[in-house]
Amino acid sequence: MEEQDYEPYDVDEIQRILETAARRRNSARWAIALALGLRQGEALGIQWPDVNWDRWDRACKKHQSPFCAECFEHHTPEIGVRRNRLRPKYKHGCSTPCGRKFAGYCPQRVSTRRETAPTKSRAGKRYIGLPKQLALLLVRHQAAQAQERALAADLWEETGYVFTKPTGQPLVPNTDYHHWKELLREAKVGERRLHDARHTAATVLLLLEVPERTVMSIMGWSSTSMAARYQHVTDRIRRGVASRVDGLLWAPPETASDDGEGALEVA
Repeated sequence: MEEQDYEPYDVDEIQRILETAARRRNSARWAIALALGLRQGEALGIQWPDVNWDRWDRACKKHQSPFCAECFEHHTPEIGVRRNRLRPKYKHGCSTPCGRKFAGYCPQRVSTRRETAPTKSRAGKRYIGLPKQLALLLVRHQAAQAQERALAADLWEETGYVFTKPTGQPLVPNTDYHHWKELLREAKVGERRLHDARHTAATVLLLLEVPERTVMSIMGWSSTSMAARYQHVTDRIRRGVASRVDGLLWAPPETASDDGEGALEVA
């Protein structure tokens, strides 16, 4: 069940967050939160096989280039949402007491919870189309992750996740939460819950008059009552989003060219 009380970001705040995120690793993780409205566990649970490039990753006939920005319109890349990354849970594994109160700090801790779980409902398991600029951001993220893999060498642990630590392990939800708080402070945006990024995406879709059923599909809602909760948006959001959201949400960083080339921190 979604939370009833929420405070979506306005367009200026979204812009500051994305501009600040572009200077950090895993920047695409926050673009996905604000643009596609994935829940935290859903975003952290994405693996590369879940990304369907729809043959866009193959060299095009006209330019002989994979991920050709000019030929994007001939493809429909999408992300499959299939699983949730769970918060780790541990028990002490030490034969003699280690002195650590919490099992998570035990040097020989033992995991007692599986890494992921399937989405909770049929509606939650879904495919979401990728807008061009977000798709290009994921391409740059994939290239940056490959650089990290090479740099880590034998320390790299191949897990297949899109968003990882510098040595390949999946991100921990609690660490991801603290990264979000750091991002807000750096962007000089007021303290807000991570889940408000999801509320923002839903609000934007409704203000752009995307059909309710389509919004339900994108957000993974199973009930129309969920959409009704987002009708109570502020006038400030309504005025700001209507004419400006597309350019602000999808505009790539100024240092990145439209063809997706150029260095980028792991997103």
